[in-house]
Amino acid sequence: AITQSIKQQVEAATSENNALLAEQTDQRALLKLNIHVGNQSLVDQFEWDMSDPNNSPEEFAVKLCSELGLGGEFIPAIAYSIRGQLSWNQRTYAFSESPLPTVDCPFRNPADADAWGPFLETLTDAEIEKKMRDQDRNTRRMRRLVNANPYGL
Repeated sequence: AITQSIKQQVEAATSENNALLAEQTDQRALLKLNIHVGNQSLVDQFEWDMSDPNNSPEEFAVKLCSELGLGGEFIPAIAYSIRGQLSWNQRTYAFSESPLPTVDCPFRNPADADAWGPFLETLTDAEIEKKMRDQDRNTRRMRRLVNANPYGL
């Protein structure tokens, strides 16, 4: 019974998301990566078109890691992060009042290049500890904000 219930919920969620995505031709979402593996830290942001069924988080992760010379645990960590953000964006897209603006020019302003490119750094143990503390603190702060005002009103 539990297995059947889970399958029904997954099918319902998938069909609802696919129906919404099929209606739109441009459903870009801003995705952000902040991934730490060992003593390396990767920070990046990019736009992802949720309406394109050919986009694959796993293929993107493999390509990004190949271009940056990363391997090991970065590939599944990137794909997992993208899938999680896509899931959240697909559930909240219908309620979004501020979709990303239409792209007139496919090239970014050179002044924005640093913000829209990957940033990879090798950290010391102390720097890793500080980043993790800051990230935990920020996560707790965000949870408090969401719990205090769950509907964003």
